[in-house]
Amino acid sequence: MSKINVYSLDAKVVKEIDLNDEVFGIEPNKQVIFDAILLQQASLRQGTHSTKTRSEVRGGGKKPFRQKGTGRARQGSTRAVGMRTGGIAFGPKPRDYSFKMNRKVRKLALRSILSQKVADEACTVVDSMKFDSVKTKDFKAMMDAFEFDRKTLFVVDIAEEFDNAYLSMRNIPNAMLVTVETLNVYDIANADRLVITEAAAVKAGEVLA
Repeated sequence: MSKINVYSLDAKVVKEIDLNDEVFGIEPNKQVIFDAILLQQASLRQGTHSTKTRSEVRGGGKKPFRQKGTGRARQGSTRAVGMRTGGIAFGPKPRDYSFKMNRKVRKLALRSILSQKVADEACTVVDSMKFDSVKTKDFKAMMDAFEFDRKTLFVVDIAEEFDNAYLSMRNIPNAMLVTVETLNVYDIANADRLVITEAAAVKAGEVLA
């Protein structure tokens, strides 16, 4: 177990907690992290691109010009791929880009990226994300107190009270809030700073171990 400081929302240290080394202290597997990010990006692709082959292009029933004597290459159809209005050879067709990853490998990817954030000192633990009211300026003041001026991912436990925090941060472009249940490798890797509540850190240490 490795110790880490727990901060209040005004950026003051209130105590220390132990993080589960099986989740936050392993040697990051960079290949697995890469594969997990690739999986998420691939699953977002619609794959609706499509081109017409020579059998799908309109026209082409008549031989465009005589076989010999024109000095041109022989052609039997205006739909041939070499013609200006012809079909496309080996063009893209609708397809599904998604692929699967084993559950154990997905958990390893999450443990790896979390451990990477802790090793890079880009992980901050706060006692809660409870705000008394819905005010963007209060949330912005909290970020300024911690000097969070780049992409910041906030992680909470779904059982916590975080509704006011979520509603207050929606107008802040470089802040995002997710629960432990929806935590994913891409969001963590895409953020410059990971801010996780104490309850969420404990839960992640139990679920991902």
